[in-house]
Amino acid sequence: MKDHSAGKILIILFGLTLLALLVHGYHPGAEDDGVYLPAIKHDLNPALYPHDSDFFTLQLQATVFDKLVAGTIRLSHLPLPVVVLGWHFLVIFLILWGCWRISCHCFPEWPARWAAVCTVAALLTIPVAGTALYLVDQNLHPRAIATAAILAAIAAAIERRYWLVAIFLAAAAAMHPIMASFGISYCIFLLWKPAHQPQISRAASVFVFALPLSWIFEPTSPAWQQAAHTRDYFYLSAWHWYEWIGVFAPLLLLWWFSRLAQTGNLPALARLSSRLLLYGIFQLMVALIILLPPQFDRFKPFQPMRYLHLLYLLMFLFAGGLVGQRFLRTSWVRWAALFVPLCAGMFLAQRATYPASNHIDWPGATPRNQWLQAFLWVRHNTPQDSLFALGPNYMHSPGEDAYSFRAWAERSVLADIGKDASVATQVPRLAPRWQQEIQAQTGWDNFQKSDFEGLRSRFGVTWVIVERSHSNPAYADAAYDPGLPCPYQNATVKVCRVE
Repeated sequence: MKDHSAGKILIILFGLTLLALLVHGYHPGAEDDGVYLPAIKHDLNPALYPHDSDFFTLQLQATVFDKLVAGTIRLSHLPLPVVVLGWHFLVIFLILWGCWRISCHCFPEWPARWAAVCTVAALLTIPVAGTALYLVDQNLHPRAIATAAILAAIAAAIERRYWLVAIFLAAAAAMHPIMASFGISYCIFLLWKPAHQPQISRAASVFVFALPLSWIFEPTSPAWQQAAHTRDYFYLSAWHWYEWIGVFAPLLLLWWFSRLAQTGNLPALARLSSRLLLYGIFQLMVALIILLPPQFDRFKPFQPMRYLHLLYLLMFLFAGGLVGQRFLRTSWVRWAALFVPLCAGMFLAQRATYPASNHIDWPGATPRNQWLQAFLWVRHNTPQDSLFALGPNYMHSPGEDAYSFRAWAERSVLADIGKDASVATQVPRLAPRWQQEIQAQTGWDNFQKSDFEGLRSRFGVTWVIVERSHSNPAYADAAYDPGLPCPYQNATVKVCRVE
């Protein structure tokens, strides 16, 4: 069947991007965006976060992500929420475009190509076994930009356009060095031939030594160990049995895909899947070497098991194409039978992940999440140099939905376990400070006025946010009273001043 025109392809990709956004939702400031969104805001207004900017600026020294987005905002003169959403939409589009380019090399039939792309679009927020990753987060993330660049590099590698491979991988490294290293690894396997091995090895060596890795040799400390043990994916012994199935089952699937491709006269798919199998085996061996011996603890923040991210993305791409070629073909009934339940399931999973929040946090819309309502009140009614405390586990509180106070309130806050622990593992000199602030908030559910005043005298805390429904049995029948003036409260939380 005749291929689509370039214009029609772009229109379909645009529609798939919009559908993907509607299915998977959009939650700026949630999860990892608690690091990246404050960094963008701090670039635009350095007066923000005077007490705690180290918890995002130090980690972002190895990426140009925040500078790129902040520069876009300055040049466009558009509101930050609009620009960030626009970037998120563009990145999803580029990822799907990269998937399309790869699928065109793998499959001659357009139903198979589109089935491959649609499968990825439908599964953007599927968890990647044991790694605490999605294929694409529900907000703008440098990992997603790096992924788009890696897919473009893979397409260029298939076409043997070596300079483009280098350019796209360098762009990925500028966004997210760790994810770029996985892209480089796979491209080396994809391009490898005995005659080319020395050139590829030298290029990889130059990239590795160009990374800012001096901090990796800093010794660990008890504080660093405490922070590291909050990240289960650092320790393979903490992985569940079904997560290990998610490690080994894809290898079997890739072997099967390569056999199907060989018998089906699909040479590009056979090469891509067989080289992805080798990549997966090699990266798993590297991960075991790094993560199992305790003397290599300081290498754990490299998160070597996250090689699965690229493997899963390509695996779903290949699987979707094979299903489209062998089963879906041009039957719209079959397409609907597969993708309608798949998208519905992913939509319901996202609603279960963010049950107290809007499915899409459109710019300017009033959030349904009452924690976010309090955070917005803080942004508009407290001084920029305020220092807040919310407890070390506030991001795991019922109804909070893992949103970052810094990202939404634009105010400083004492360290938390949810995201700041991860930053402390990446930047060891922050670990003692992180530990001190976490320990000072131990027993948060039992804090009284004197405890809050202790935080003020020790750290300079001027405001706190507490839940109205307290876990302390003493407050089971009445709203929790922190003994402080609370100028704002809703059905879930109180914002109180420490005097």
